[in-house]
Amino acid sequence: MRLFFVCAAAMTVAMVSAGCNSNTPTTPTAPEVVTTTETFSGSININGGATHTFFTTATGTVTATLTVLDPAETGTIGLSMGTWNGVSCAIVIASDKAVLTQVVTGTVSTTAGSLCIRVYDTGSVIGPTNYEVQVVHP
Repeated sequence: MRLFFVCAAAMTVAMVSAGCNSNTPTTPTAPEVVTTTETFSGSININGGATHTFFTTATGTVTATLTVLDPAETGTIGLSMGTWNGVSCAIVIASDKAVLTQVVTGTVSTTAGSLCIRVYDTGSVIGPTNYEVQVVHP
């Protein structure tokens, strides 16, 4: 009887231990991408434009949103995104008829890089026009 009790206790300990040591594989979770929000503002004139540069530190999605366009009668302006080579903005994505709240979206495929936003007149600017663009990037 005593031997049976010892064996039963040993089996119970073995079963409890087996439950704690699961061989079920776990899927690693990707690290959360930290984003930065930058706001660029200025004024453009008839036939004018302005370029703003920023730096990304990881791959991921970049969005640029036109948050201010004043005077509102301007209607549309150009809003583009591209790569910055230290001298000029090589446009990759453009909206030549951007309206207030317009979003331009791109994807960064390298871990770090210099990008740019360009705001410009496409024939609708009738005088000094104030703008603000909010950029969210990794």
